[in-house]
Amino acid sequence: MIVLKNVSKIYNVGGEEVRALNHANLSVDQGEFVSIIGPSGSGKSTMMNIIGCLDVVDEGDYILEGQEIRQYTERELAHIRNRKIGFIFQSFNLLSKLTAEANVELPLIYQRMGVSERRKRVVNALERVGLADRSGHKPTELSGGQQQRVAIARALVTSPSLLLADEPTGNLDSQTGADIIQLFHDLHESGNTIILITHDSNISSQAGRQVQILDGMTKEASR
Repeated sequence: MIVLKNVSKIYNVGGEEVRALNHANLSVDQGEFVSIIGPSGSGKSTMMNIIGCLDVVDEGDYILEGQEIRQYTERELAHIRNRKIGFIFQSFNLLSKLTAEANVELPLIYQRMGVSERRKRVVNALERVGLADRSGHKPTELSGGQQQRVAIARALVTSPSLLLADEPTGNLDSQTGADIIQLFHDLHESGNTIILITHDSNISSQAGRQVQILDGMTKEASR
């Protein structure tokens, strides 16, 4: 499903070349639950941005669903971001003035989906994360764990082929974080492909496979 081959991302900082990714490699099959673990500044976020088609590589190849990413047009990349990848962030990124239901519905509005199909999908997504009874609540009326569940429902509502989670438990206490990881296990068992990016070895070890990243280089972690 995802193949990164000798991928590098290079920035110019103060006249010096900085390799956020340095000939990094990664392969993720359909249906896998993979964690990418590394300290701050290791290249995790850069890798997430590239996998999520939010940024492009400077060197190497990124092959998504059998096609080199350079072969996609900007319109096709936007389609991938909107429909094939569900993004989950540490900071939830919910709109404070909207209810949980309205937050989850937003990606479908951008897709210009009909009202009846939108409603059906939103109800289903909130049920999957155990928040059907909180659909009318705004983010300020929800706990951190509940807000993250809304964010996960929003990622699920487009039926993406990949869930990409960046430090999804970073703003949560340990018990709430464990509940969110259990939700990822449930989603994985139901067929979702998940890439989870974290600095926490306890969180990382929950995935079926771990990939370590350091100084922009990757290696498979031993179990």
